[in-house]
Amino acid sequence: MNINIFGSTGVIGKKTLSLIDKNFLKLKVNLLCAKSNLKLLSKQIVKYQPKYAFLYDHEKLTNFDYKIGKTKFLNLNELQSYLLSSKSNLSILAISGYKSLYFLNNIIHNTENLGLVSKEAIVSAGHIFKKNNYFKKTNIFPIDSEHFSLFEFFKKTNTNSTIKKIIITASGGPFYKKKFTSLKNVKFEQAIKHPKWKMGYKNSIDSATLVNKCLELIEAHYLFDIPFNKMKILIHPEALVHSIVEFNNYVSHLNLFKNDMGIPILNFLSQPKFNYSKYKNKFFINEYSDLHFENVSNDIFPIYNYFNKINKKKPQNLIKFNIGNEFAVNLYKNGMINYTDIYKIIKKVTSLNLNSSLNTIKDIIQYHDEVELKLRNFKI
Repeated sequence: MNINIFGSTGVIGKKTLSLIDKNFLKLKVNLLCAKSNLKLLSKQIVKYQPKYAFLYDHEKLTNFDYKIGKTKFLNLNELQSYLLSSKSNLSILAISGYKSLYFLNNIIHNTENLGLVSKEAIVSAGHIFKKNNYFKKTNIFPIDSEHFSLFEFFKKTNTNSTIKKIIITASGGPFYKKKFTSLKNVKFEQAIKHPKWKMGYKNSIDSATLVNKCLELIEAHYLFDIPFNKMKILIHPEALVHSIVEFNNYVSHLNLFKNDMGIPILNFLSQPKFNYSKYKNKFFINEYSDLHFENVSNDIFPIYNYFNKINKKKPQNLIKFNIGNEFAVNLYKNGMINYTDIYKIIKKVTSLNLNSSLNTIKDIIQYHDEVELKLRNFKI
């Protein structure tokens, strides 16, 4: 059995490799892909000896030995050809940003089981998942904690006709209970200090603004065919209940597990052909006597109120919302805007009058490029 990992040097990729080390020694690491961290990727290659490796920032391979041991570095065309001409048992797609779309079609073709972490891929292309029969071509296994919890629920419950509401929870991030207008001058280092999860900077900033939960609502809509009017967000600081399913008969089902991404990853690696493995980070309910839930405050998270007003029947609006956020987070990371400007930029980019047909992955990538071209001379 083998696995391909797209995003091996990120938080999810490193956690996956750690779990393979401890629990799945018979699982062969076949391909490691990273964006730009050649130093860490090289260490991973030495340790796991995959057959192939890929670095998106290909220029960093100049003056670099293209083979480490028996591992061969592939360029982009070679990677795409390899995916089309081979099969893998498991793949994890954990590439941040819409660049994951470049690989999506070929990964779907290549793998039997896809652990999907890249929310941007679903946000941008979710409307064509059914059209392209992605759900039939491979077993799609969401690894985000919220969607994993719903995935596990729907595996055991084959209907959603009696469901009144799906609730996705949010911890509140590092600025929980602080009014948004008071956060203008918060530093990047403050915004990425998530109180519960260890994540990359992009997801950490998205958690602070609550954009991540807006994107997760889009994911849930596409993955589980849930209407937007049947979903909402609640703040839950303990980050133990990851989703709540409310039924028409006034009974609610709380999907609860410890705030540890190792749990969804372990379940993905423990596909039916594998054996479930023991995991040291167990959950004991008696350790947590208090669970709190509250509605999202517009004074603290204004982006949620704005998201609810967007016409979500048009995929273009969801894509522009996503692009605007990614663009703004990068500006904030580079010290070019204030924290509160992220919200202003998202609103402005989402309101851009730029329509296009979005019937294929190629169309979606082209639309991303067109929107980004509009942003070159962007002013708040």
